[in-house]
Amino acid sequence: MKDLFKEFRHFLLRGNVVDLAVAVVIGAAFTGVVNALVKDLITPLIAAIGGKPDFSRLSFTVHGSVFMYGDFLNNIISFVIMAAVVFFLVVSPINHLVKLANRGKATNTTRDPQLKVLEEIRDALQKQKQA
Repeated sequence: MKDLFKEFRHFLLRGNVVDLAVAVVIGAAFTGVVNALVKDLITPLIAAIGGKPDFSRLSFTVHGSVFMYGDFLNNIISFVIMAAVVFFLVVSPINHLVKLANRGKATNTTRDPQLKVLEEIRDALQKQKQA
């Protein structure tokens, strides 16, 4: 039983688990910020253009069933904004940094098959010359 708790403690304190926990907490906080941005800034901006102040109340009725699609629209807008922020503020800068770090290195590790054949011919001719 003591070994089991030791293993569990080791599992919890591994870097991956701690990093994941931090990412989840920051992601939840970031989601709150993006949702507030959508609710308090983007939705009113769209409402000023389109005339609806609150998307969450948008609905339609079919045979007595009410479909509340406005909240779904709010969530789609939140998702698109979240994806844009992650792409432009995280993915794009990291890709640029990786490109800068690799600019001096050879990027093409696969070789042209014709070039390989020519190199083999060159090597064979050099061996014949030496013999």
